[in-house]
Amino acid sequence: MAATIAERPAGKARWRSRLLFLGPAFVAAIAYVDPGNVAANLTAGANYGYLLVWVLVAANVMAVLVQYQSAKLGLATGQSLPELLGKRLGTRRRRLFWVQAEVVAGATDMAEVIGGAVALNLLFGLPLLPGGIIIGLASMVLLGLQSSQGQKSFEYAIMILLAVIAVGFVSGLFVNPPETGGVLAGLVPRFEGTDTVLLAASMLGATVMPHAIYLHSALARDRHGFSEDPAVRTRLIKSTRVDVAGALMLAGVVNIAMLLLAASSLRGVDGTDTIAGAHAAVTSALGPIIGVAFGVGLLASGLASTSVGCYAGATVMGGLLKIRVPLLVRRVVTLVPALAILGAGIEPTLALVLSQVLLSFGIPFALIPLIRLTGKREVMGIHTDSTALKIAGWTSAALIVGLNCVLIVLTVAGKS
Repeated sequence: MAATIAERPAGKARWRSRLLFLGPAFVAAIAYVDPGNVAANLTAGANYGYLLVWVLVAANVMAVLVQYQSAKLGLATGQSLPELLGKRLGTRRRRLFWVQAEVVAGATDMAEVIGGAVALNLLFGLPLLPGGIIIGLASMVLLGLQSSQGQKSFEYAIMILLAVIAVGFVSGLFVNPPETGGVLAGLVPRFEGTDTVLLAASMLGATVMPHAIYLHSALARDRHGFSEDPAVRTRLIKSTRVDVAGALMLAGVVNIAMLLLAASSLRGVDGTDTIAGAHAAVTSALGPIIGVAFGVGLLASGLASTSVGCYAGATVMGGLLKIRVPLLVRRVVTLVPALAILGAGIEPTLALVLSQVLLSFGIPFALIPLIRLTGKREVMGIHTDSTALKIAGWTSAALIVGLNCVLIVLTVAGKS
């Protein structure tokens, strides 16, 4: 008994020390609950009910695996994924790789600003273009916090916003719970025509996001530093598992909640093919309090994710081109495409869904190099991926590439 009592403080202390490492994965997890996710998940639930629940479950499992590998790469090598790629690619290939990464980052940033602008319109009736400008300015404040107060303060701010997002999108399920049978049926993998494949690609692109793969390696490295002691690195990597599992489980719950909310409350309701229509239907069906919670969750999603997206873009540029552009300057430049779309009057939900499809095509460019690097002993040393992890990683990559190929074939062939 004495030995058991003596062991308890050590166990508690060990868990307290692991909790202190929480943060980097929660920043990366914001990428998994951004406005693009909202558009894709609500569209899927409203149009097809519980049919594509399995896509979100599979995507979240992949996300846990991918983010753990990215964080492990940064901790084991002391370098981010873009930095390692920058050293291995020739000048021409490195520049081409950067171009596609910037296109993906641009699609990400566009989605975040548009989503935030839509949220301000829903909550306050603000026109989309001024709303986009406000979201851009607010994200500058968050990025300024990271620059002036350090990474921890930025992480805490993002974690608070993530909690707001969770409450905003999960609360509706308590008012109108989903059908258990429908949810279980939605776990069986299947499609119903080209549109469902398009939506699945959009949901996948919105969940396993390329910029989060690049970013997490830098976040973990910058937060914990690099130790020459293998034992210290091993402890850090083990603690990171808790960070990744907790953050991505929360993001997964929020994503699935969005789809279930749409399936249980919006199925067959006219006008739910847009976020504005979905918000109106949610407010009508579940009451104004849930409607406000929905809008606040969307606003927090847009604000947090656009800050993280800008941070990720700077990480990619710095690693591949060795060019360091101040975050606030980058924020101003990347704001332009989103404001142009808002000013042109393009339907925001359609723009969000299509942006996520583009992200899906960018995933292999980030994922395949990550899996190759974490599987090399000359790069990772004793922290090289196990055989099981290698198989899981390559299986994930194959599924993602395969889904994209199916999407191209179906779209070109015009089949439904």
